[in-house]
Amino acid sequence: MAKKKSILQQADDIVNNRSEEKERMYGPFSEGMRRAAMIATGMTGKEFTGSDIYAAMIALKLSRHSYSYREDNLLDACAYLGALVNYVEEFGYKDLEKDIELGEKSDETNN
Repeated sequence: MAKKKSILQQADDIVNNRSEEKERMYGPFSEGMRRAAMIATGMTGKEFTGSDIYAAMIALKLSRHSYSYREDNLLDACAYLGALVNYVEEFGYKDLEKDIELGEKSDETNN
């Protein structure tokens, strides 16, 4: 019987070894977060960055965990943390984060 992968190994697979089907369905992580940031900015008039969206998604998963234990919430939080590292390496963080431009493509789509 194969040993179950750890939650961190599973999160790494989600972030760094996404299937082409998932990529087509949901798009690249970074690109999706930057698009979500543009939408949130447009909806609220407050400036959001892609890293802000990652932080909000991690917070949501940990908030759900505070109600009851579900491994899926922790797996998703780990995956978002891993994806945030990739994001920061590509786009920077906080004041050094590259501006979002309409129609941009993430480096993830070039892999």
